Amino acid sequence: MRIIIARHGDPNYEIDSLTTTGWKEAELLSDRMVKYDNKYKIKDIYVSPLGRAKDTASKTLEKLNREAIECEWLREFAPRIHRPDTTQLKNAWDWLPGDWTKEADFYSVDTWTNPKAMSESNVPNEYKWVCDELDKLLEKHGYKRENNYYKVEKANEDTIVFFCHFGLECVLLSHLLHVSPMILWHGFCAPTSSVTLIYTEERRKGVASFRVNCFGDTSHLYVANQEPSFSARFCEMYANENERHD
Repeated sequence: MRIIIARHGDPNYEIDSLTTTGWKEAELLSDRMVKYDNKYKIKDIYVSPLGRAKDTASKTLEKLNREAIECEWLREFAPRIHRPDTTQLKNAWDWLPGDWTKEADFYSVDTWTNPKAMSESNVPNEYKWVCDELDKLLEKHGYKRENNYYKVEKANEDTIVFFCHFGLECVLLSHLLHVSPMILWHGFCAPTSSVTLIYTEERRKGVASFRVNCFGDTSHLYVANQEPSFSARFCEMYANENERHD
């Protein structure tokens, strides 16, 4: 089977919708999704309950004349933590490099929730909830979690789509690939409206694993001469005053 993860377009967080740029990105993304549907015949489309994801999905749904299944667990990964450098509550995935890299536990999928900032918040429960819900969905599509791989109960080439968020996307990939989400949150960037493609490999009958074919791809923007939004990135140089620092 195949999983397509689409991040929402450039967000207007104040109204939980899209900016003018975000709506353009959603439109270009929808053209790409139509091509995927023509090639793979998308079976099901799932969407976060948050406005920016639903608005992004709306362009695709309109063109495909489809409806999406809204899933609460596809919302942005939102537990708030006490980051060591500030008294303000921050998202669990929003750390400074000089702080999170000091913690050896963060590099392991088995121990990344051990540090105090994570363990004292709702991070462990939220992570387990998202992973469990993902596995329930995959089992409905024929792939049942067994240890760190998937037992194939009904082999298929179904394609499903998730319209969601960068932080949440990394949680999904963390579970599928059995790696710490901290590595993905801080080592990878999925621009707004970007696409990540994942597929199963069944090298032995009945035993499947998931593999990422591409991550955070925005080629649908480049072919339309649309520069990807800077959202999700931080300043390339500290001296770049017009780029986000924190």
